[in-house]
Amino acid sequence: MFDLQTPPEISQEPPIAGLAAPVWDLTVGLIGATVQIDQNNGDSTRRVGTAFLIAAPRPDGSPRTVLVTAHHVLDGMALPEARVGWRIEAPGGGWRFAPEPLRIRDEAGAPVWTRHPERDIAVMEVSAPPVFARAAIPLGWLASGEDLDSWQVGPGDELLTLGFPRGYSSNTAGFPILRAGRIASWPLTPVENFPVFLLDFPVFPGNSGGPVFWTPAARKLPGTAQPDHPFIAGVLTSEVRPADEPLGIGLVAHAGYVREAIALLDAADAGEEGP
Repeated sequence: MFDLQTPPEISQEPPIAGLAAPVWDLTVGLIGATVQIDQNNGDSTRRVGTAFLIAAPRPDGSPRTVLVTAHHVLDGMALPEARVGWRIEAPGGGWRFAPEPLRIRDEAGAPVWTRHPERDIAVMEVSAPPVFARAAIPLGWLASGEDLDSWQVGPGDELLTLGFPRGYSSNTAGFPILRAGRIASWPLTPVENFPVFLLDFPVFPGNSGGPVFWTPAARKLPGTAQPDHPFIAGVLTSEVRPADEPLGIGLVAHAGYVREAIALLDAADAGEEGP
C-alpha cells in the first residue's frame, strides 16, 4: 500500500545537543511530536507511516509517552522491529535524522501495541528520548465530541495535518510535512453515530496515522465560536477511494477514540501487573 522512497540520510556528526522544548503553538509543538515510522520490505522499498506522541500519565500519575498511529500502519509491518525517526538538534541550529529501532511484535510475532476494537487506531507506550517525551502533546488536547459542539466546529472549517506523503519529509532532518484541508462532511457529532469525518485534501501513502488538528493559524467560518485553545480533532486513517479512484478526500477518526485506546492500554497494563 505504501509507495516508498530512500529515507533521509543518517549522519553521524555533528555531536548531539539537547532539543529545546516546543513553543506551545500546537503547530510547532505537533511538528516536534510527529515522527515517521517505517520498516524495510527487503526489496529496496520500505513501508512508511506517520505517528505522533501523547503525554498520557499512567493511572497512578507517573509520566508516560504514548505513540499514536493508524492500526493498519503497524499491522502491515511483519517484522518484530520497525524504526522510529527521532531527530536531534546540533550546535549552531542544525538538525540530523537519528532513527532508532522500535519493537512492535513479541517473540511469537504478536503485536505489542493496543488496537481500538472498532477504529483504525493503535497506541503503544514508547521509551522516547527525554526531549521528545517533553514534546509530547497533552492528553487533554484530544478533542471530544462535546468540545467540537461547543466550539461549533463544522463543514468548511480548516484543519491542519502532518505526515510523510509517499515517505517524503520536509527536509533531510526528517521533519513532517504540514498540509491543510477543510472539513467536508456533516454532521460531525454525536461521535457514536458519526465516528469518522471527511477532510478535503489529497491523501498519499505515508500520511496514515498523522494528527489532524486546529490552531488559530487555521481558518474558521466567520460568526462561529473560536476555540479557547488548539486541539487535536482526530487521526488520519485513509483516503476515500471508491473503485480504486482517488477522490482527494481523507478519512479522519475522531480523537476520542485515541482516548479510548489509551484506556484499553491502561487496562492491559493493569492486567499484566495483577492484583
